[in-house]
Amino acid sequence: MLSRLSIRDIVLIERLDIEFSRGLAVLTGETGAGKSILLDAFALALGGRGDAALVRHGAEHGQVTATFDLAKGHPAFGILSANGLDDREIEDSGELILRRIQLADGRTRAFINDQSVSVQTLKSVGATLVEIHGQHDERALVDAATHRRLLDAFAGLEKDVAALETLWEGRRSARAALDAHRAGMERAAREADYLRHASDELKKLAPQDGEETVLAERRSVMMQGEKIASDLREAQDAVGGHHSPVAALAAAVRRLERRAGSAPQLVEPAVRAIDAAINALEEADQHLNAALAAADFDPLELERIEERLFALRAAARKYSTPVDGLAALATQYAADVALIDAGADRLKALEKAAGDADARYGAAAAKLSASRSKAADKLNKAVNGELAPLKLERAKFMTQVEADPATPGPQGIDRVEFWVQTNPGTRPGPMMKVASGGELSRFLLALKVVLSDKGSAPTLVFDEIDTGVGGAVADAIGGRLARLATKVQVMAVTHAPQVAARADQHLLISKAALDKGKRVATRVAALEQDHRREEIARMLAGAEITAEARAAADRLIKAAG
Repeated sequence: MLSRLSIRDIVLIERLDIEFSRGLAVLTGETGAGKSILLDAFALALGGRGDAALVRHGAEHGQVTATFDLAKGHPAFGILSANGLDDREIEDSGELILRRIQLADGRTRAFINDQSVSVQTLKSVGATLVEIHGQHDERALVDAATHRRLLDAFAGLEKDVAALETLWEGRRSARAALDAHRAGMERAAREADYLRHASDELKKLAPQDGEETVLAERRSVMMQGEKIASDLREAQDAVGGHHSPVAALAAAVRRLERRAGSAPQLVEPAVRAIDAAINALEEADQHLNAALAAADFDPLELERIEERLFALRAAARKYSTPVDGLAALATQYAADVALIDAGADRLKALEKAAGDADARYGAAAAKLSASRSKAADKLNKAVNGELAPLKLERAKFMTQVEADPATPGPQGIDRVEFWVQTNPGTRPGPMMKVASGGELSRFLLALKVVLSDKGSAPTLVFDEIDTGVGGAVADAIGGRLARLATKVQVMAVTHAPQVAARADQHLLISKAALDKGKRVATRVAALEQDHRREEIARMLAGAEITAEARAAADRLIKAAG
């Protein structure tokens, strides 16, 4: 429920803080006092359309903050989570704060618990918190999808609808798989001869991923090795072959070692140096032998590599794909050929799966449609039972449920629409087309009373829905609003004293002159008992409040309990 509304610098409102409680709150005041401004500001906080004209003259921006106390599990928390907002702390505290800043240049900024959000997110959350209804308001009634949701809420069919949406998604997926397979079979059939030839050719070629790179590198090594092989052999002969100095060096070392005993200080350094030279030559010989082995190749192997590279590159040109893409193309063509060969069996399986999905959806949709038809009768009876006290005793409310299996959807096969017959003998028709403004507001109120604990927002706002009705009807409207307020929070902007008398909280909206009459500002005051009687007397009598009017106000308040 709404617990607090704070408004800063909106039109005629400079600074306003209003505390709200449970039950029925009425807002009264003279025409032009600012009741519409208050509701426009409230709508702005709920994600309504912004307008630079809302900013009070001389201010840089206006701001509206609406604070709500919510129970855990409220749908608003799900919206916060879906939009990436941390809703756990908010849900634990139970306090949700919507804030909207309207800048003088027309731009707006939106916040939920001081976290910046998009206006669309604010609007989505606001729709779960508050419903604003007026005599000419069409949002809750003009859309047939809304009628279906109201009927489903009345009958408690939300889980059945959710289950049907899952079946619809399964049906859609099964049909998509079937359509894709059929399209693939048709494409494959058109290209069957080409596909078989290409698949056989690529299967015989058997290309491998990365094969071109490996072969090219091997061919490059072979060709380079052929060029330097003679130089390697000459160097190997000089180091370890017939021209190798190793034997001579080894003989010199042995001779020096025999002399080492007589002159070690002269011989040993030379022996160590020659030994190192011999070791280096032997190591060089090993490297040269390894290089000769690597450079040695079979000319036939080089020929085979070149032929393979030519075949791969020719195939790549033929099929307009890189060589490294040939393996994937071969797999694709093989799959297409397999689709031709085995597609009929797969098609039958997919057709059966789609048929089963259709049958499951159809059975569930038919069952849901039957439940809606039964619920429609109960809803009609409940709403019609509310009409007589609202002076619509000659009117009739009807819920039209038209089932059309040929036009299924996620929520079923039904089109649900609220119809009315305002007088016996007249032609029934859609509520929005047949009912007058005053009748429409009373039909709406009857619906809300019946649906108050079934899918309704926790706060309902009625803007002058009692306009144009007489005392008895206004009293009936007040009674219905009071009864509705036992289940949800209700705010009503009214000119009817019969409605105001039933309020749990009475707020008076007025204008006050400031700066010696140079400007005015809207004020809101919570009325206590005596002041409340005076305001209701004013609503009864007009400009001059008489003793009779005060007595009548007392009687209304007493009768309201």
